[in-house]
Amino acid sequence: MSGRRIDPITLEVLRHALTALGEEMNAILIRSAYSPNIKERRDCSCAVFDAAGEMVAQAETIPVHLGAMPASVAAAMAYDGELAPGDIVVLNDPYRGGAHLPDITFVAPVHRAGELVGYVANRAHHADVGGKEPGSLAGDSREIYQEGLRLPPVRLWKGGRVDADLRDLILLNVRTPEERWGDLRAQFASCQAGVRRFLELVDRHGFGTLRDGMQEIQDYAERRMRAEIGALSDGRFVFEDALEGDGFDEQEVPIRAEVIIDGERLTVDFAGTAAQVIGPVNAVLAVTQSAVYYAVRTMTDPTIPPSAGCYRPIHVLAPKGSVVAAVPPAPVVGGNLETSQRIVDVVLGCLGQAIPGKRVAASQGSMNNVAIGGIDPRSGRPYTIYETIAGGCGASASGDGADGVHSHMTNTLNTPVEALETAYPLRVVRYELAAGTGGGGRFRGGLGLRREIQVVGHAARVSLLTERRNRSPYGVAGGEPGHMGANRLIRAAGHVSPLPSKASFEICDGETLSIQTPGGGGYGSVDDRPAEAIERDRREDRSRT
Repeated sequence: MSGRRIDPITLEVLRHALTALGEEMNAILIRSAYSPNIKERRDCSCAVFDAAGEMVAQAETIPVHLGAMPASVAAAMAYDGELAPGDIVVLNDPYRGGAHLPDITFVAPVHRAGELVGYVANRAHHADVGGKEPGSLAGDSREIYQEGLRLPPVRLWKGGRVDADLRDLILLNVRTPEERWGDLRAQFASCQAGVRRFLELVDRHGFGTLRDGMQEIQDYAERRMRAEIGALSDGRFVFEDALEGDGFDEQEVPIRAEVIIDGERLTVDFAGTAAQVIGPVNAVLAVTQSAVYYAVRTMTDPTIPPSAGCYRPIHVLAPKGSVVAAVPPAPVVGGNLETSQRIVDVVLGCLGQAIPGKRVAASQGSMNNVAIGGIDPRSGRPYTIYETIAGGCGASASGDGADGVHSHMTNTLNTPVEALETAYPLRVVRYELAAGTGGGGRFRGGLGLRREIQVVGHAARVSLLTERRNRSPYGVAGGEPGHMGANRLIRAAGHVSPLPSKASFEICDGETLSIQTPGGGGYGSVDDRPAEAIERDRREDRSRT
């Protein structure tokens, strides 16, 4: 910490202005995007950084994006050649600042009178970036080269003008080039707005005041996080959970964490976690750090301003070459999606021992990723759809878990039925809460969902990356585990076939993909559940069956 101080009123004005800057960037990106994945599900994030590349503010969107985005800005700053006004660096390489290939990050420098004053950045999940399967979500990829087009930090815009050669190279390697270019342009528009608003703040307050304010925002967040950690009892707390296979081997993949609290310092050590695996569930270190930061924030004080300073007292140790710190050429698409969720479950398991009053049962523990792609019979052109499906939240001492919502490292919305059926040759034949899927307890876990999508007039490819199909979300304080999810294929004749948690396969015209997502774990003994709550459960479950 620098010890710098700025008066509290000015600090709050600047903090809220920088946050509003990020929120405006996010709104522009969502409203300008072409794909339902961004404009409907809002699978995107924006953040603001100082001239040193330290995050000072963010839009409240996707946790797995925001904790890892500083690595993207650092990669852009290390770009070969000084960035000039109007330049925008794009990247998605997980091993050079990215998370997984579908997440493309834009980083734009902000200059005033020739001086670098900061950066703005956004990240959006693209519905296809090439690779062996539509949606770039192969459930059976063995190396990153099968997962799509891999972009190191490179300038797609130079001095405000697009590099047409690079644009054409990108679009030639994806299945839906018009949609991709529309989403890339939306990211560009978002960055332009961010640069403009950043410069307005410089002009309104003066760069010296803004620079000092950005530093103090970080220092203030650091002081508050240190105070939160310092109020906890020193100790070492261990928890272990597992992924249920990697798509090739059904053997569980252990993830073990030890949280060490020492004064105002908190360390999370993943020694004992499994080595990286053949299949696509490996996570790069930036994703693991992001999951840890999220878990610590939720269990301390989530009102601490999210900035680089907030994370300074938190340290992550992960064995290089493990499933939580993978090295090339390991496939990683599911690390960002599924392994990040399990890391959260494990770290929350540790912190629940350190902070018993805030113990929370496991939520569904999966993003329930589905990608479908083929040739749209209405137009004769390729299409791809990617979505995550919500499930049950874990219960806690404060009450029942929420039903049918996205939790932890994803914070997206659903794809509305109307939007899905308009954009794609698909039909949603069922979409409902799954009765009885929440774990029992004094407080019940949230219910999972059942979503069934039928292919209409064509054959398509489907990829699944899901979890908690063989291992239930845990309950706490005597609560029961949540019910596991299930994937099924319903043939046109009505025959139902079970599907694995991770797979890529063909689906025929008239067949239906059925996804039931896990429920959340329960809290406390079911014997302590109030009678009125039990009767309410019965009424609600009867109405859903």
